[in-house]
Amino acid sequence: MTDLRPTPAAQPLLGFGQVRHTRLRPRRHAFAYGTFFLMLPMRTLAQGGNPGALTVNRRGAISFHDVDHGDGRSAEQGGALAWLDGLLRAEGIDDATGEVWLHTYPRVLGYTFKPVSFWYCHRADGSLRAILVEVNNTFGERHCYLLDAPQYGVEQQARKVFHVSPFCEVAGGYRFRFMRTAPGTDDAGRTVVRIDYDDASGPLIQTSVSGTLQPATARTLRQALWGYPAMTLAIIARIHWHALQLWLKRVRFHRKPEAPASIVTR
Repeated sequence: MTDLRPTPAAQPLLGFGQVRHTRLRPRRHAFAYGTFFLMLPMRTLAQGGNPGALTVNRRGAISFHDVDHGDGRSAEQGGALAWLDGLLRAEGIDDATGEVWLHTYPRVLGYTFKPVSFWYCHRADGSLRAILVEVNNTFGERHCYLLDAPQYGVEQQARKVFHVSPFCEVAGGYRFRFMRTAPGTDDAGRTVVRIDYDDASGPLIQTSVSGTLQPATARTLRQALWGYPAMTLAIIARIHWHALQLWLKRVRFHRKPEAPASIVTR
């Protein structure tokens, strides 16, 4: 895949693709599922841009709600974008004034669980300034990894400080790689995110989410709903199903530690 700066029109997009997960040891465990996700131009939407067929901040079969991100502030309070801008300013990043593309799961039939969302923050000239990786665990906790001055196709690293799975310690670190292709004749480009986790013994878990992007039209939203009618509910169900399988394989169980005092790790 060629690594290019993304240049889609500023309209909500749907990504249709696949989630992959492989645990390498002490027992190999792997799965892959079809999925869909949103890719949203948050500044355009905040400035009154047309969301097209996507339902925003109101009930719908497939919808996006600001309160599902950040500190939960409503659209009337500035929404998730205001939270993001405040977080970036607190971290000394004041030049991410261009478009912010949010890669996230929607609510489907009113329910959502977002294991991870990615905020692609650009400068006014369109160049990538920062990526915020927003992580949620099944205990209702949230933490963000801020990647400063990232580049598409170039590995970024972060120390793991947040509990996600009871079958992994809060130790070691993540390796991130983000890739995008320019829009094609029949699509709005393709995106791939790889997140690999290493502990003291080396590579332990390899994950990726990839998809081909399409405008969020009535047709593509119907395609998503008919193809994955319980997608977000299935996410939480699969998390517990695979946890049971790891327990049956006698993978070591770790108790949950306290969440980090700060919501962001840089």
